[in-house]
Amino acid sequence: MAQLYRKIMTLNPRVILSLEYIEILIGASIVALAFNLFLFPNQIAAGGISGVSTVLYGTFGWNPAYVQWAFNIPLFILGIVILGKDFSIKTLVGTSFLPFVVYLSQHIEPPTNEPLLGALFGGIGVGLGLGIVFRGKGSTGGTALIGQIIHKYTHLSQGISMVLIDGTIVIMSAFVFSLEKALYALISIYLTGKIIDVVQVGFSQTKMAFIISDHEVNIQQAILKEIDRGVTKIPGIGGYTNDDRPVLMCVLDQSELTKLKQLVERVDPKAFVIVSNSIEVLGEGFHA
Repeated sequence: MAQLYRKIMTLNPRVILSLEYIEILIGASIVALAFNLFLFPNQIAAGGISGVSTVLYGTFGWNPAYVQWAFNIPLFILGIVILGKDFSIKTLVGTSFLPFVVYLSQHIEPPTNEPLLGALFGGIGVGLGLGIVFRGKGSTGGTALIGQIIHKYTHLSQGISMVLIDGTIVIMSAFVFSLEKALYALISIYLTGKIIDVVQVGFSQTKMAFIISDHEVNIQQAILKEIDRGVTKIPGIGGYTNDDRPVLMCVLDQSELTKLKQLVERVDPKAFVIVSNSIEVLGEGFHA
């Protein structure tokens, strides 16, 4: 799989861009089907705008597809105004196409009415779809945009921001549906996060990256500001030139690896990057 991905990355940029849009459309479709087949019919509000639409349907009977459009499009515009460069046409495609597929597939008969199965397979499906969307360097918008805005103005990590948002949605579902349904939603959210990691970077553990670049200062600052991870600068000497070549070392979570590679590619396309597995990491920002 890794070799295939590297071969794809050597293709014409237009071909790569087309493949990324295809990934976004396929991923968004999988998320929408997981919502309509497993989460929504079993009243599992597993965070995100889809969770909000489930809660609002249970409260007011509003169509989930319309609710998702009503939230996602204004959030996209807000994201452009506040976060600017972090948004693109790919985000617009994801935020609009996902509710469209939800609308088209809303009458499909769900395969199960068992909440536990709905939570399990719904979480797996959403994680699979989002992982594919992220591989296409896209987004389905929603509460992820709110999380980024909270991160920008409060300096809370994006992970904590998303936990607060999804936690609020789950609590709301406990009042609208039942505490049991809220507990199922937590299972689904956990599975979604794990499957996203698997789709993006496989089954490996925490990553350690070594970066050698002529623009190490710019890369160092970008990692600190955009990924919110610490960086260690290790003195190094080029074996051929005998010039000083500082090496940046950064330990990060699986889900942050794709963003790191995109960041380095943006700052210095000629940078030399080594990524390895870290079996165990202890210290600030990581847990045993």
